[in-house]
Amino acid sequence: MQRKDTMDTFGVISLTGFALLLAINQVTIKVTNEGIQPIFLAGLRSLGGAVCILAWMRFRGLSTHVAPGTARAGLLIGLLFTFEFVFLFLALDLTTVTRSSVIFYTMPVWLTLGAHLLLPGERMSVSKAVGLGLAVAGMAWAILNRGGPEGEASLLGDLFALAASICWAAIALCARASALKAVRPEMQLLWQLVISTPILLLAAPFFGPLLREPSLIHWAGLGFQIVVVVSAGFLFWLWLLSLYPAASVASFSFLSPIFGVLLGWALLGEHVGPEILVALGLVCAGLVLINRPVRYPPIPANDPRPGPPRPPA
Repeated sequence: MQRKDTMDTFGVISLTGFALLLAINQVTIKVTNEGIQPIFLAGLRSLGGAVCILAWMRFRGLSTHVAPGTARAGLLIGLLFTFEFVFLFLALDLTTVTRSSVIFYTMPVWLTLGAHLLLPGERMSVSKAVGLGLAVAGMAWAILNRGGPEGEASLLGDLFALAASICWAAIALCARASALKAVRPEMQLLWQLVISTPILLLAAPFFGPLLREPSLIHWAGLGFQIVVVVSAGFLFWLWLLSLYPAASVASFSFLSPIFGVLLGWALLGEHVGPEILVALGLVCAGLVLINRPVRYPPIPANDPRPGPPRPPA
């Protein structure tokens, strides 16, 4: 398909479906953790995902050779990916999907802040600063307000979700600021999966028994994460990113915490009180402002002065 300048019906449906898939994945991890130890589960997922992505690249005839000058960045992005999923899988073992979704999907906040500090030309606008403040306030409200049934969620689990969100943003910054920015997305994903697999599998025994009496549903959950989420889902999202403007794709990120809260309540019976709804509202409002495209004033045809830099068409 030809690259598009605006979002169409197919894009809206696809990105809404992807946001729903991410929320379903949080529920899947929560349920699968009951049968498979979280770090071992994360390692098996990376292993299966690496095999699938490698097979896909071979099928498409894409090179798997390490591009000159990318090895250090590839190792770094793989380590960040490892820590992200250590924190996320432990978070979903300790806290609820509703709380984890509100906190974890604040990733654009940390990406915006990191880009403002580290990347040239990524200065924060007033609307982004307001959005950042709202999202941080919502996240803080979710962490500090411990409403709901006692024992349903732990503070440590909430903090792990926050750490996972920051690692996710660091991965995006590394991909944009290093030599990896010239590498195909499939190769970036392969770096993350290949580096994380041995680390997670070797670390897993230190977190307790590898299996927790798994049944068919737990193995099915693992297979769903490998095939549908890590392989097909991530590649589909990367394809959408190549088809539509990045700002339009990013603007749908506010749907993931909404779907996460709804599915945690509907499928797992988790408590959704005023404290979660207030936090969710603040985070979503913040994400909308952060992802708003910058609109530049028109420049008169006879104005000799150079205008502000425009994003590439």
